[in-house]
Amino acid sequence: MHPFFEYQRSLTRRQFFGHTGLRMGGVALASMLATSGSSPRLQAAEARMQPALPGLPHFPPKAKSIIYLHMNGGPSQIDLWDYKPKLQDHFDADLPESIRKGQRITTMTSGQKRLPVAPSKFQFTQHGECGRWVSELLPFTAKHVDDLAVVKSVHTNAINHDPACTFVMTGSEVPGKASLGSWLSYGLGAETNELPAFVVLTPTWSSQSAAQALFTRMWSSGFLATKHTGVALRSVGDPVLYIQNPPGVSEHDRRVMLDALSVLNEQSYQQLHDPEIQTRISQYEMAFRMQASVPSLVDLTTETRATLEMYGPDVEKPGTFAASLLLTRRMIEQGVRVVQILHRGWDQHGNLPRDLSLQCRDIDQPIGALLTDLKQRGLLDSTLVVWGGEFGRTVYSQGTLTKENYGRDHHPRNFCMWLAGGGIKGGVSFGETDDFSYNVVDQPAHVNDLNATILQCMGIDHERLSYKFQSLDQRLTGVEPQHPIREILA
Repeated sequence: MHPFFEYQRSLTRRQFFGHTGLRMGGVALASMLATSGSSPRLQAAEARMQPALPGLPHFPPKAKSIIYLHMNGGPSQIDLWDYKPKLQDHFDADLPESIRKGQRITTMTSGQKRLPVAPSKFQFTQHGECGRWVSELLPFTAKHVDDLAVVKSVHTNAINHDPACTFVMTGSEVPGKASLGSWLSYGLGAETNELPAFVVLTPTWSSQSAAQALFTRMWSSGFLATKHTGVALRSVGDPVLYIQNPPGVSEHDRRVMLDALSVLNEQSYQQLHDPEIQTRISQYEMAFRMQASVPSLVDLTTETRATLEMYGPDVEKPGTFAASLLLTRRMIEQGVRVVQILHRGWDQHGNLPRDLSLQCRDIDQPIGALLTDLKQRGLLDSTLVVWGGEFGRTVYSQGTLTKENYGRDHHPRNFCMWLAGGGIKGGVSFGETDDFSYNVVDQPAHVNDLNATILQCMGIDHERLSYKFQSLDQRLTGVEPQHPIREILA
């Protein structure tokens, strides 16, 4: 039997009325303290409500916050970052078996009679002092290549979206593990008492292709306390449900109620020692504070006209990628530890040139503006920015191939990600692929090598951040040997 129900059944009448008297006294005390403005919980809350674990960070961090830009669906590395000029000589030729090497492909193309090579139709030019080759689809991001570390040799175990997204976000294909943002919330705590440590945004997208579903496991706390789960802000209506008090309920009334509820929850915790009760106490308090902080946070009218124009024409449309990135900068300014943005619509099995162009139009100018904005405000040195998807796309075409149109299937063997900001050496590239962008030929980077690198920038030794669950010392980077990518660290 659950301890709570067992406890209730064991109460005598004398104990019941005795406890009830104590509770009513606590309610009255909380009411009086709230009225006087000197509630002990309010006084204690001036300290960090969610401090870091003892001993963390393990060493001085280069970044104190992270912005993770996840392009859900798998952006094509061949059309954006992995420049392969020799592919033009192989247009519509069969992919050589010496390149494929019998490797697994999905059922969406395994039945095709041919795997015709599809070079990118987009032009690449060199940018920055580093001379980075970048697609014409990313002119604004290209202006910042000297701040970026491009990793061209990322590879993953998964070939389908759900396990691949779960893998890149939690370090494991198996559902139920804690996400990157939750690990950072658990280990480093929150810098602010007014907003959550970990916030998730899911902006709209322009691609006409069907978008993959987003599962909450991508920002779930898994086996960690639920207070470390990412808080997803809505793009339409109130950013958080019930952020407004009901009619007739004042802020003072809400404060009195929460203080009384806290007393009751604290008693329950002392009796049952369920850690989720402590989570409930802290989350009620956070919800109250968010009622004051969130409305001003999402009010972009306080931004200058120059700033709004820098982020592009979509910035004043709620829920767009541009509006989400400007909101992200505001959250970083106010002490949010992790902001995760999941932009859907990158699964381009057909009509890739059209849909990829639309997706890049969504993200390119806002990303360029975000990097500029962070740098101008002195925040880039302390903020790690990560861009990538869950896998890449095949060099061969799925479906009909022409010079102007083609599709690409899932490709886990190699794809590109980039990092910028706190702890990252700008203007560098890591890893290399073959002439078909099909296999890594130098310096492979596993997904969990990227996760280890992210933790390193945040001052965490990935092998020392663990949590005992199911008799195992669970880690974000798993149990196999993984290493931070030292070559891209500042």
